[in-house]
Amino acid sequence: MDSKHWIGGKRVDSPATFPDLSPIDGTVIADIARGGAIEVDAAVAAARAAFPCWAGTSRAERARVLHAVADGVERRIDELAALEAADSGSVVRWNRGTMMPRVVRNFRFFADWLTNSLGHPDFHTDGHENHVTWEPAGVCALITPWNAPLMLASWKVAPALAAGNSVVLKPAEWSPLTASLLADIAAEAGLPDGVLNVLQGYGDEVGALLVEHPDLDRISFTGSVATGRLVAAAAGANLTPVRLELGGKSPLLVFADADLDLAVDIAVGQYANAGQFCLAASRVLVDAAIADEFTERFVARGAELRQGDPRDEQTDVGPQIHPEHFARVDGFVLRSLAGGATALLGGGPNADLGGLYYQPTLLTGMAEGAEILTEEVFGPVLTLQTFDTEEQAVAMANGTRFGLCAVVLTGDRDQARRVSGALAAGTVWVNCFYVRDLRAPFGGVKESGIGREGGTWSFDFFCDVKNTVTRH
Repeated sequence: MDSKHWIGGKRVDSPATFPDLSPIDGTVIADIARGGAIEVDAAVAAARAAFPCWAGTSRAERARVLHAVADGVERRIDELAALEAADSGSVVRWNRGTMMPRVVRNFRFFADWLTNSLGHPDFHTDGHENHVTWEPAGVCALITPWNAPLMLASWKVAPALAAGNSVVLKPAEWSPLTASLLADIAAEAGLPDGVLNVLQGYGDEVGALLVEHPDLDRISFTGSVATGRLVAAAAGANLTPVRLELGGKSPLLVFADADLDLAVDIAVGQYANAGQFCLAASRVLVDAAIADEFTERFVARGAELRQGDPRDEQTDVGPQIHPEHFARVDGFVLRSLAGGATALLGGGPNADLGGLYYQPTLLTGMAEGAEILTEEVFGPVLTLQTFDTEEQAVAMANGTRFGLCAVVLTGDRDQARRVSGALAAGTVWVNCFYVRDLRAPFGGVKESGIGREGGTWSFDFFCDVKNTVTRH
């Protein structure tokens, strides 16, 4: 697996490297080029040089290339699924069946949007015609997280390229390999040299240099709130438009008349990817009238989850991605237990497996305002609280600084409408979860981020929207 940078259509090495450790067993699976200022400048310069030609390419041709990228991903789904399992610890079955098909769909969707949907009808004002167009913005820096590496990279890369921009992609250092392979796939698909560049880096070294670069036209970042603040400050210094998706602490509200089979399915489903995904509805809020039955059924189902090597087709829950993250997750649980919480399921590392395997955990009995109820753990840790009234449920659900998404489970349509309207969240799922129509906006409120992705919202960000007014 080539782990060098991809700059200007070729592999570029750095004097220094850093090890990429597999969370499965801690082995080194690649030595990654450790970029710095020279590589950042080179990647931005390559993107700038490639921009005019790609921006001037017809929509139909850009769409053709993006479909060819999708074809390339589709042909290599098994390879990509296995590579991502080894690199990030995500379950290979989930990668093959869900994540990689979403990568394909992202590229196809934005390719089709180019030829089918982009643009508003002209409109007239007092004898003048208004003609709205979307002009490519320029060079886009895209910084992606480690938890769903290729899918989240494609979610940014596909619309940026479709809009006619050139890209500098910085994947997370804990899981950089599928993004590197994407560069090869894109080149094979006919994407011109310099239009997509992939920078590898350790820690915040490359990311900080990249977002401070004065020759960027857009910055899109997905990651932590703390890093998002730094990205926004750097972007502000250059007045570079920025979009941030910063995670969440989402609630799952189960009302007394909810379908309990569905409720348990969705709640246990929050352990997907070992809890390492921003959409996780990790705060389970249950009507006190059904709390005992729900809890009994949830604990029984949770105990049946099979934890182990993510390359095993039978595994449901894999490891945490890195020793630092494992320690962080364990610290949240230990402090919560010391503060009086009770573990109804799990409650610590998986002693039978060792390594970075953390048991699916359900905590209850936390004090109001406890850290575990307000801070994003990003691991296989759920909390259970009860409520007596709809108003109380909404207040509890909104009681964090985050607002990415929420799940509402109820048999009452009027209640669903009231509650979803009252929740502070960018997406509310009612009697369902993780349903994504790429035409819909995605993003959060409060500290979950700035801006939206998907459909027109992606093109609005990655383009300069122009109105040309002509007198008749």
